[in-house]
Amino acid sequence: MLHAVASKRAVPLSEREKAAFLTLLADDDPAVYGAIRGKLVSQGPAVGDWLRGFSLSNDPILRRRTKEIVLHFDRQAADNDFLGFCLRHGEDLDLETGAFLLARTRYPETNITAYRALLDTYADDLADRVIFRDTAEGILDEINRYLFKQLRYTGNEEDYYNPDNSYLNRVMDRRTGIPVTLCLIYVFVARRLHLPVAGVGLPGHFLCRFQNSREEIYINPFNEGQLLTKTNCIKYLKQTGHDYHEHFLAPLSPRKTLLRMCSNLLQIYANTQQAEEHARVHRYIVALTR
Repeated sequence: MLHAVASKRAVPLSEREKAAFLTLLADDDPAVYGAIRGKLVSQGPAVGDWLRGFSLSNDPILRRRTKEIVLHFDRQAADNDFLGFCLRHGEDLDLETGAFLLARTRYPETNITAYRALLDTYADDLADRVIFRDTAEGILDEINRYLFKQLRYTGNEEDYYNPDNSYLNRVMDRRTGIPVTLCLIYVFVARRLHLPVAGVGLPGHFLCRFQNSREEIYINPFNEGQLLTKTNCIKYLKQTGHDYHEHFLAPLSPRKTLLRMCSNLLQIYANTQQAEEHARVHRYIVALTR
């Protein structure tokens, strides 16, 4: 597990030292900031707690730099939370919690309670619209109208490799994402409506599957909830050069779904040469594959 940087000092900073550091943080020389930042970070998370109060400073340089250092410690804490979650839980971990904890590793200010409440609102709105005695196709059509016509969730084809497409908070903020994250929105809403919808991880694509004792329907949230048959899915596999295997159309476990999200991010950060982010996500993958 990733641990916070250990403090090199046994005693906290004195008031005189704090005043000196604040003066140097406001220096407009980037080299001075680089040196001071390193010294402050080496003191450990308590420095972040102290600096947090200066993130609203009237001095724009001090404000920007304290925010950057505070963000460093907040992301470090979020890393520990996410890695701890991955290591504590098994294959059937709580995927919704995991997806939001992953979002916090990039956006530590993410208010998980607020986003859960938004998903609750989606489900409440749909509960007033869906006729649960209707056919499965009728129920799914109503969900599709709500999510993709009214709320305007859409697949982000123009900027597919933007990392924000993999962070659930940003997907909900911008209402656009990639197949796996749009499927998560669909699954989390369907779960609140007690509907048998699960995520399916095809090679190169992600779908949802509605299955009860009478019907089996596949849903493509990346394409406005397009409804597909099993035959359609097998045809897609053949067109993309894959042999059909039954497990391709089986629900993907929550842990493997979270691993898939992290694998997408790893590839994005490798392609964009963001070494620090790549290393961070690689640690998540190691934790998820133990």
